[in-house]
Amino acid sequence: MSGTEHLSIVILAAGQGSRMKSSLPKVLHPLAGKPLLQHVLDSAHQLSSKETVVVYGHGGDKVRELITDDAIVWAEQKEQLGTGHAVQQAVPHLNDDHIVLILYGDVPLTQTLTLGELVQQVDDKHMALLTVHLQDPSGYGRIVRDRHGVVQSIVEHKDATDEQHNISEINTGILAVKAKQLKAWLSRLKNNNAQKEYYLTDIIAMAVNDGITVSTTHPANEQEVEGINSRSQLAVMERYYQRQQAERLMAEGVTIIDPDRIEIRGEVKVGRDVTIDINTILQGKVEIEDNVSIGANCVIINSHLKADVELLPMCVVEGAIIGVGSRVGPYSRLRPGANLAGNNHIGNFVEIKKSNIGQGSKVNHLTYIGDTDMGSGVNIGAGTITANYDGANKHRTKIEDNASTGSNSVLVAPITVGKGATIGASTVLRKDAPAGELTLSVVKQKTIEGWKRPVKK
Repeated sequence: MSGTEHLSIVILAAGQGSRMKSSLPKVLHPLAGKPLLQHVLDSAHQLSSKETVVVYGHGGDKVRELITDDAIVWAEQKEQLGTGHAVQQAVPHLNDDHIVLILYGDVPLTQTLTLGELVQQVDDKHMALLTVHLQDPSGYGRIVRDRHGVVQSIVEHKDATDEQHNISEINTGILAVKAKQLKAWLSRLKNNNAQKEYYLTDIIAMAVNDGITVSTTHPANEQEVEGINSRSQLAVMERYYQRQQAERLMAEGVTIIDPDRIEIRGEVKVGRDVTIDINTILQGKVEIEDNVSIGANCVIINSHLKADVELLPMCVVEGAIIGVGSRVGPYSRLRPGANLAGNNHIGNFVEIKKSNIGQGSKVNHLTYIGDTDMGSGVNIGAGTITANYDGANKHRTKIEDNASTGSNSVLVAPITVGKGATIGASTVLRKDAPAGELTLSVVKQKTIEGWKRPVKK
């Protein structure tokens, strides 16, 4: 493709996917936490197409609702009359001078490099077809070549002869062609076949008859062009994708205890000498710096773990920043807006939300910290709660440097605990606690003589 030519991409996403046995359109089923169609769109955007046309049909309203991409041009296929008919719906949006690349919404893992090589083969005298050799080509359209190895046509499995069934090279459906030629061939399609459909593959024979050479290229592996038609196939592809992601991380200096027990559902950036134990889920945009250790069964979503962090097992970290040298867990939950400055200890059954935790401060046991600005060197006793909600509005708590709260304390916001202040155990703090002083609420201990426990009748 010369530098003066532009690219349009057509993505066929109108199929019902009846074998999925689902009310959700097939192209919206998730792979690595992202709809199949979105994987294809991401590849399309990397190719810098001038137009990206998505042909939708079954469940179209839901597809358009969940795929919110302003760069998409939508074209509806109201009747499911075959792949050729589907591409015809995109024709009004295609510039005659462009090269058209045709992709499929249920084929999620085709590499941008593969597609780029395919497009580069197209000019006025060449179209390009992505093919692959399979040990078992059953069900796929076969590539028919002449004795010189030149592509002559594609024959669908149901229309193939016994001899053609022995051909191992199959059509992936992915092709690139000049738009003006594509439009002419689409207008000549007939549906005189076993399925009574308009096959896009019939344009190959038309191209040959018009003196256009059909060039072919092949993907690095067959998974690149594998379509997903059932939940079983989706599960197989998920494991393949996850293994590829694990291999990438290990190549970047990560120790993964078991590459078959990690889930990566987003963009992950890692440093060196990171260790990740089993059943960890990394979702969204996650950054992990050098020498981080992540224990088993952790979920990390849209978060940043800075150098030398130790995340113990069974933690959920979402929308949080964990500062250098901090230790979190086990069984901790950091919610969006949790920002640990560094060298913090956050212990078991602690929840932190929308709070800044200062350098070296510790929240070790059975505690909720919400909407709080905490200084450095603070120690929070077990069972402390910042009561941030008055039933209508949220309020903030301020805990200054080196303050300490006793066990089972409740800090009723808005409130300030002064620098170096100490809060006695079981205190309900409703007014500001002065710096450097002990503040407590005293309740006289009583014994009620003669009291009896109730018994079952």
